[in-house]
Parts: sequence; C-alpha cells; structure tokens
Amino acid sequence: MRDVMHLEQLEQAEALFKPQRIEVLRRLAEPHTCGEVAEQLGQTPQRVYYHVKRLVEAGLVTQVDERKVRGVHEGIYQATARSYWLSPRLVGRIGGLRRTQDELSLGYLLDLMEEVQTDIAALDRTAPELPSIGVSGEIRVPPDQRREFFQDLRSTLQDLFERYGGSEGDAFKLAVACYPKGDQDHD
Repeated sequence: MRDVMHLEQLEQAEALFKPQRIEVLRRLAEPHTCGEVAEQLGQTPQRVYYHVKRLVEAGLVTQVDERKVRGVHEGIYQATARSYWLSPRLVGRIGGLRRTQDELSLGYLLDLMEEVQTDIAALDRTAPELPSIGVSGEIRVPPDQRREFFQDLRSTLQDLFERYGGSEGDAFKLAVACYPKGDQDHD
C-alpha cells in the first residue's frame, strides 16, 4: 500500500464522489472481504461489492487475496493508498478571462502548486533518504515598500540560482510562492 496516490484521471475522482464509496475505502485500509465491510457498515454484501467493483476499476482498491467459503470464492480487497490527492487540474478553474497582471500571477501560482503536488506525489517514499525542506511564514510589508521587498526577494533567489545552478550534483526543485494572505486584518 502506498502512502499517497495522486489522482489525475476524472474516472478516479468520480469514483470517490459518493460518500458510501469513501466509507468503503476507509474500511479497506486493512484487507477485508465485501461481507466484512458490509457487516461493519450495516449494508448488504452486494451493495458493498458494487462500490468495491467501481473502486477497483478506478485503481483505488486492489484484490490482495481470495478465499473459498462454502464453495464460493470470496475476494479480499485493500485500498491502494493511505491517502489520495486530487489534482487541481480535475477541478478546473472558476472564473472568466484574466484581466490584470495580479490575476495572471495567481494563475501561475495555481499551476506551480499543481506542479509541486505532482512532483511530491511521484517521490519514492520508500527511499532511505528524501532530503527536503519546507518553510512557511508571514511577512508584513507596508504598501510603500512592496516594490523593494519583491526586488530583494528576486535578488536573493537569483543569487541562489547562480551559486547552485551548475550542472553537477543532485537536482532539487525550488518553488517560492508569495501571495496576499486572505484575511487582511490590520491591527
């Protein structure tokens, strides 16, 4: 079982859009038969099998074993991952044409975040070492100093790219996002 599965196909997302299937998927964090899950949920085995079949078709559940009970073959199923990430590309973007440079920048940030999410989902979490760093913080910049702040940020990043941008060594992706915080409460 993987830690994270990145969902990029519409069929996979649609398989999760039913609360009953999400509950079945949760129960399949450990291997179970449809009958066992049905008993836990107070449903019929046929109803649970219908949902499991859709989850298997979407690649979200796999049959890990099979046993014979009273002459009937019974599948044992398990979720393929502990958690699932839905690609923002599947959701789409709401709104009309971008009208200002700020809106274009925000569109780029959405694309960048999707790219980072895809890259992280593709990492081999079983690797003995995954050198990475995540930093987040809030900076308050007076309106009359915004231009200077952005120039300082650009200059600092450019210095890093020039200093470590050679062709030798391990490749790392650096993504920096700077955006206005949603709640603009001023003290």
